[in-house]
Amino acid sequence: MVAPAVVTIVLLSIFPLLYSLWLSFVRWDLQVQEHPFVGLGNYAAAVTDPRVWGSLGVTLVILVAGVALEFLLGLGLALVLVDELRGKRFIIPLLMLPVMMVPIVVAFTWKMLWDAQYGAINQILGIITGHPVLVAWLAKTDTALLAIIVTEVWQWTPFMFLVLLAGLAGVSPELYEAAAIDGANWWQSFWNITLPSLSRVIAVAILFRSLDAFKAFDVIFGTTGGGPGFSTQTISYYLYDLGFKFFRMGYAASISYLVVILLSVAATLYVSRFLREERL
Repeated sequence: MVAPAVVTIVLLSIFPLLYSLWLSFVRWDLQVQEHPFVGLGNYAAAVTDPRVWGSLGVTLVILVAGVALEFLLGLGLALVLVDELRGKRFIIPLLMLPVMMVPIVVAFTWKMLWDAQYGAINQILGIITGHPVLVAWLAKTDTALLAIIVTEVWQWTPFMFLVLLAGLAGVSPELYEAAAIDGANWWQSFWNITLPSLSRVIAVAILFRSLDAFKAFDVIFGTTGGGPGFSTQTISYYLYDLGFKFFRMGYAASISYLVVILLSVAATLYVSRFLREERL
C-alpha cells in the first residue's frame, strides 16, 4: 500500500540528496572529461572563494533589512486591522494579493516599475518633485540592492501581516481591559501585553521568513541578474550560475551543503535560545 509513496520519496528526495552529496566530493565540470574524486577539495575552495562570502553578504543584507521591514510593516497593519474596521473584509484580501502572486511574475512586474525611462516609480517621483526623475535603479550598485529589498518587502509583508494578525486575534481582550483599569496607556499595553503574548508567533514567523529570504532567487533572476557586477548576487543565484551556466556541478554541490550546514546551525541556535528564554 505504501510502496508507491516510498518509491516517490526515494526518487524525488533521497536519491537527489545522496547524489548531490557524492557530487560535492568529485570534480564534475565541463573542463575535464573524467570526474576525479577530490575529497574535501571543493569544500576547501568554497571556504576561500571571495565570491561565496560576497554572495553571503548580499544575502544577509537582503534577509536582515527585508525581514525587519516586513515585520514592522506587518505588525503595524495587524494592529490596525485586528479591531473592527469598516471595509475590513475587503482590505485584507487586497493586502494578500502580493503574496499570492508567482515570485517571478512579481520580479518582472517590478522590473518594469523600476525602469529608468518608462517606470512608474520615476514618474511618481517626478510628479512629487516637480521635475523629471531618471534614476536607473537597477543599473547602479548603490540603488539596485535597495530596489531588490523594496520588491521583497512588497511581496512578503502580507505573509508577516497575516501571521501576526492571527496571533493578535488570539490575545484575550480581558488583559487589555484589566490594563486599562490599572491606568495603562496604549504603549504600556503594547509593550507588556501584546508583544509577550505574540512572542512565540513572532519567533516562528521570523524564522520561517528568514529561511525563505535566505533562498532569494526569483526576484534577482527577474530584475538584475545579480548585477550590476555582483552587487545583488545572492548565494542562491551564485549557485545557479555555477551549476547551470558554467556546469561546475561538484563545486556548486559543495557550496550548497555548506549553506545547508550554516542554516541548520543558525536555526538550531535561534530555536534553542528562544526555548531557553521561554523557560526563564
